Amino acid sequence: MAEHGLRKWIITITVIMASLLELIDTTIVNVALPDIMGNLGATLEDAGWLITGYAVANVIVLPMSGWLGDRFGRKNYFIASILLFTISSVLCGNATGLEELIAFRILQGLAGGGLLSTAQAILLETWPREEVGMATALFGLGAVLGPTVGPTIGGYITDNFSWPWIFYVNVPVGALAAFLVSTFVKESPKFAKGKPIDWWGILFLAIGVGSLQTVLEKGESEDWFATPYITVLTVVTIISAIAFIWRELSIDYPVVNFRILKYRSFTIGIFTSFVLGFALYGSVFIFPVFCQTLLGFSAQQTGELLFPGGLATICMMPFVGIMLKRGVPAQFMTTVGFCLFFAFSLMLANSNLSSGTGDFFWPLIIRGIGMSLLFVPLTTLAIQDLHGKDIGQGTGLNNMMRQLGGSFGIAIITTLIHINMGANRNILIENINPYNPAFTERRDALIHGFQGKGFDMYVAEQMANRAMEGAITKQTMLVTYDNLYLLVGAFVLCCIPLVYLQKFKRNQSLPVDVH
Repeated sequence: MAEHGLRKWIITITVIMASLLELIDTTIVNVALPDIMGNLGATLEDAGWLITGYAVANVIVLPMSGWLGDRFGRKNYFIASILLFTISSVLCGNATGLEELIAFRILQGLAGGGLLSTAQAILLETWPREEVGMATALFGLGAVLGPTVGPTIGGYITDNFSWPWIFYVNVPVGALAAFLVSTFVKESPKFAKGKPIDWWGILFLAIGVGSLQTVLEKGESEDWFATPYITVLTVVTIISAIAFIWRELSIDYPVVNFRILKYRSFTIGIFTSFVLGFALYGSVFIFPVFCQTLLGFSAQQTGELLFPGGLATICMMPFVGIMLKRGVPAQFMTTVGFCLFFAFSLMLANSNLSSGTGDFFWPLIIRGIGMSLLFVPLTTLAIQDLHGKDIGQGTGLNNMMRQLGGSFGIAIITTLIHINMGANRNILIENINPYNPAFTERRDALIHGFQGKGFDMYVAEQMANRAMEGAITKQTMLVTYDNLYLLVGAFVLCCIPLVYLQKFKRNQSLPVDVH
């Protein structure tokens, strides 16, 4: 049954606090990698497994978090995940070697995968059905706030203390969250208790999803299929996925219930969640690289640029929940959100080498507002037909698809950057010839300029050639990034018709579990 009054708000704050543990740790380690490498004597490639291992473990657990909650009870499973996350954080902080740290990060990722979807399921049970839009909006606050403040917190801790403290800060938060959950959250029915365990399904899921996530995380840096282990993992992914789907559809008590795909809104919803992950993580990936590599912004400047957009999303979330409660169709808000994201992409596609920090303020605000109009309505549409034990299964699959959308987005964008850089460079190089007046005029001006500074003719020509090469490289990068912004924006825009295939409901609500 739904909660009311102070108890409802205590549970809400508690589950958001617990989910923030997982969300912040997704990005907090990134800024501390140089310090960890120096302290543990690791290379960047080896240290990258601290991020990859966490992400792989996270994605493996997400789809079966609903089953684990049904078997042990959501409250018990949630508390166990919080405590395991907290303990593994202590172990990470005390690690004396990179291998230890990677192992404990994987353990942390396994625990974190149980936090996000279980927190969302508990929140949906806690709020009255007519206020589910608001509950989803409040959960969205944590989903946006975590990745936004993670790098900022990590940078501050690393600069003022030492890298183990990025893990130790989880301890008091985890302890408080575990206490509050044990005190205020009511137990849900254990739907899967006493039922046979689908060990083969768990094995196929772990191998398949783990292999896929590893391929996406490491594929570009390993030159994709030119590296044998990437090829092997790709084959393993395909075989495991086929075996997993066959297994789950052929037994009575699967670890992931694909039968919930019979709900049209959910089936379409997990794809739109994939698109949301693609847009959310893909755009966040492009922008810092663009700013720091091409425009010369510092990491701190880039972080400061991203913060107002995240703040706009946070401020809009409750407003979106109120609109859903008042009967504004989620499809309409989603359409506006997609259009705003396209407007953001279009504005950034017109960036040039003279763009300054002030040129990105409004585009990022527009993106932030658009994300708030996407996250909550898309989640609400996806799970609107689910009830009882299907809620836990649905939130797990939905969160996994958003995570995979981000992984696919980053992998595809990284690959396209490399491919398009070569193609765009070849186009620009065609204009570098002695028969092009613009080129000869620019080169002669550079040579004369260097000669005027006291360099002889030979040195001046060499410096002019290097300057032209630098200009070509920058222009190539600019055209490549501008085209990618347009590509991501157009991809998102093309997905608008999908949301109109989902059910229209006034006062969006979900049936919730009966305790």
